[in-house]
Order: sequence, then structure tokens, then C-alpha cells
Amino acid sequence: MPADLLSHARAAKGFMPEDEGALLHRWARERLPYGPALEVGTYCGKSAVWLGAAAREVGGTVFTVDHHRGSEENQAGWEHHDDSLVDPEIGLMDTLPTFRRTMAAAGLEEQVVAVVGRSATVGAWWRTPLALLFIDGGHGVEPARTDFRTWPQWVMAGGVLVIHDVFPDPADGGRPPYEDIYLPAVASGAFTEVDVVGSMRVLRRTTGDAGDPIG
Repeated sequence: MPADLLSHARAAKGFMPEDEGALLHRWARERLPYGPALEVGTYCGKSAVWLGAAAREVGGTVFTVDHHRGSEENQAGWEHHDDSLVDPEIGLMDTLPTFRRTMAAAGLEEQVVAVVGRSATVGAWWRTPLALLFIDGGHGVEPARTDFRTWPQWVMAGGVLVIHDVFPDPADGGRPPYEDIYLPAVASGAFTEVDVVGSMRVLRRTTGDAGDPIG
């Protein structure tokens, strides 16, 4: 990770530990020469800096999909709520301006493309094979199930599915990314685990190709 971009990744709002960000960056560097990367769950752009840095180094494009109204855990009264991200005019979360400032400051606006919309709405029209898919969206049961139904099918043969906040032990964290994305992906037979750091799991697509149903 170039030193200038590492400082931006560290400064950005978000919940990506540095060792997990480095894993994401390494796999993005490997895969971006073969096609685009797509991130589900942008928030304020911390992980997008890690991905965008790889795109700047090796070429390629990163799409990042989010409605920018905050996941359930970001809403008022929840642990990860940040009052500074609420639009005072409408009283709703709006992380898009912060994300755009993060990308501009890091000089990654050419590499990272914001797609503003709900995961299922955007995914219903998506048809481009993905070299890397990173799922870090809403951590509730329904958002996780929706992301699994919508996106992994578009990972190309040999591409990778990267999943954040996978906690096999319930004492360590929430269950949906593990139970509703990771386990079904492995059980489908389409993906094989190839790397692990912290709560990050990297699965390579070893059967089928982009557009083939998963499971």
C-alpha cells in the first residue's frame, strides 16, 4: 500500500482494521487486471481507499454500491451511530458527501465509482463479470441474504468473493455475514476458501462462471 494512500485509509471513517484492509488490497492487486471489482457497502470510503489504491497501482476500476442512508447498526440509538453523518435538513443518514471527500482527498475519483442505490435494486440490473466482489453491507439477516442472492453469481471463474465480519464464534460478533453469506457460499460448491485474516474471508470461485446460479 503506497504510504500516501495508507495515511488516507487510516484517516477515513470506518470499521476496517488495517490488517484486513491490507488483505483486501493484496487481493485487489491480484484480481483487478482481469476485470472490475465491486464493493457492497461503501459507508464513508475507508475500504474503498484500500481497493482504489490497488486500482491505481495495477489499473482497473472499483464500483462501490450503497444507498448511503446507513445500515441498521448506523441508525440513531445503535452502537455505530455517528451524529455528524446525519443530514440536518431531512434527519437521515447521508454518508455520500463524506465518501466523496474521502475519495477526492486520496486522489481516487478516477479509480473508484460510486453507485448510489440499494444493493438489490442495483444488482437486479448488473450483468458485468467481477474479478473481485467484496461484501460488507448491512449486517442484518435480510440484507445479508439479499446480498448473497444478488451478487456472488457475478464473480467470474477464478475470481474472488471477499466477505467482512465473518464470525464463526457468536461471542465475537454478529451472525448474518457468517450464516447467510459465508456458509451458503461454501455449501454451494462454487467457492473455496483461500485466505483468512481476522474477520475477513476470501473465497475463490472454483466452479461455474459469471452469471451461473449459485447453489
